[in-house]
Amino acid sequence: MSVAPEGASDRRRPSLPDWLRQRLTDTQRYTVVWIVAGFCCGLAAVFFHAAINYATQWVRDGAAFLSVAPWHFYLLIGGAPMVGGLLTGLILTRWAPEATGSGIPQTKIRYYRDFGHFRLREAFWRILLGTLSVGSGMSLGREGPTVHVCAAVASKIGQWFGLARKRVQAMVPLGMGAGISAAFNTPMAAVFFVFEELLGDFSSKAFFGIFIAVVIAAVTNRLILGEHPAFEIELGMITTDWWMLLCLPLGFLAAFLGSGFISGLLWTRGAFRRSPLPPWVRPAAGGLSVGLIGVAVMLFTGGHMGVFGIGYHDADLVLNGQLTALSILLALIVGKILATTLAYAGGGSGGLFAPTLFIGAMLGGILGVLGQIVWGYENDVVGAMALLGMGAFFAAVIRCPMTSIVIIWEMTGHYSLILPLMAGNMLAWLVSSRLQRVPLYDALLLQDRISLRRMPHYQGDQDWRNLPISTIMSFDVITVKAGETITDALEETAGCGHKHHAYPVLDVDGRLAGMITHHELEEARARKDAVTVRELLPAKPLVAVNPEDSIRDVAHKLVIEDVMQVPVVSAKEPNRLLGLVTLHDIARQQNAIDQSLER
Repeated sequence: MSVAPEGASDRRRPSLPDWLRQRLTDTQRYTVVWIVAGFCCGLAAVFFHAAINYATQWVRDGAAFLSVAPWHFYLLIGGAPMVGGLLTGLILTRWAPEATGSGIPQTKIRYYRDFGHFRLREAFWRILLGTLSVGSGMSLGREGPTVHVCAAVASKIGQWFGLARKRVQAMVPLGMGAGISAAFNTPMAAVFFVFEELLGDFSSKAFFGIFIAVVIAAVTNRLILGEHPAFEIELGMITTDWWMLLCLPLGFLAAFLGSGFISGLLWTRGAFRRSPLPPWVRPAAGGLSVGLIGVAVMLFTGGHMGVFGIGYHDADLVLNGQLTALSILLALIVGKILATTLAYAGGGSGGLFAPTLFIGAMLGGILGVLGQIVWGYENDVVGAMALLGMGAFFAAVIRCPMTSIVIIWEMTGHYSLILPLMAGNMLAWLVSSRLQRVPLYDALLLQDRISLRRMPHYQGDQDWRNLPISTIMSFDVITVKAGETITDALEETAGCGHKHHAYPVLDVDGRLAGMITHHELEEARARKDAVTVRELLPAKPLVAVNPEDSIRDVAHKLVIEDVMQVPVVSAKEPNRLLGLVTLHDIARQQNAIDQSLER
């Protein structure tokens, strides 16, 4: 793992203002930082959401204004996502590759790999590209990008206040929680999401700062936009009844549909990457697909535009029991699944929270309409079933069961739904975990060949020595051939910049034959007593390690054997070279850990 030098001199890192140091205690100083971060994250979230809403309205009003005939409107609305995708692709390729996708995987990478250090320009590009993608009609959401924006803002505030690396890293969960809190107006659900998705354990020390940030962000949001929930729900009195047993089949349906949605998304994303389309064209191809699907659904349903953009208007209709036509619900759920899959797989800049909630609401509404035939209940119960479906599908796809329960409860205030909500959500989570063992965001990272579990900070600083050596070894290794001359070997290594002190030697079949130092090659050329590299290989057994060996054991072997580096070989094939690890790699990791604990 490569870590930039930190703290070589205090000139490189600003310090906390003197008045903060002199007049406030340590806890009070950090409380000030948390409050500032929560307020700034709330402002950033409000601005981002307002920008998306403005862009969406501008596209739709512009299409209506320019339309002379009805087909003009469909053409303009259907073509807008392609235009937005094309602009997004050009900017992503040239200036902001980190702003693709939802933003939550990028946030997790920064947290575990880079000590939570963001550049503020990441927030700028994420806001711009999110507005372009979602505002033009891409079937994506704003919540994931809001998390990315707020995490970057909180991290930068920590850097501006001169916090140590570990403290800057701790600012990322604060920004993440503040983003969810401001996006959904659900502060408690935001706290649960941070612990379930990012931290993994409910630490009371971390809770205090996150709690302050999410509250401040929610207050900022409400002061600017008012006491508005994410969904406008006005259901009548919901009481416990037999229809609530539908939460059980709903949980199973959400699990199977959620697993299929994740698998389809990953497969389509891989297919886009294997396609001959240039990277800057792929978001436009996804946008074109969204436009075609969205127009088809509009024509079939009589004007429902839920496939485009966030789609919360149609979701509101279902949640309030005002949309109960089975054919329309089926068209919306199928169209949204296809459009979201193609938009995200193509590389659009937007999240999966909103599409997940939309699809869940349609799924619950469909089962609610079918149950209405049996129980004969009112349309309000269909809306309640849509709420249950929203929570169950969220639990199945995002894999945060406590968040899925609390977020629906906070958005609705219907305590009478808590029991079927808990039952359906937990069932959906359990079944989906068996069907798709890797959660969505981790699966997306694995598809990008990034494993969080291999990052030392994923396990915690105190356990890094017990991690496998594969987490810090070098995979890009310079090798020399056993049969080549000394002069050729030296010229080859010189062309690579003398990257290593010693080099693995491979035979004609590519198998590891030994190790040779640069000094040994230089001496042999000066003495002129050897012709090929093979003649210089020592007779003693080769010292090697396996990728599963712990960092502690490898360091011990390096010291005992008195060598500076060892090749990493396969446990099943001892002659198969996998990489190289040096004492410098281990020392660099120790240095990174020490710097992270600086105050």
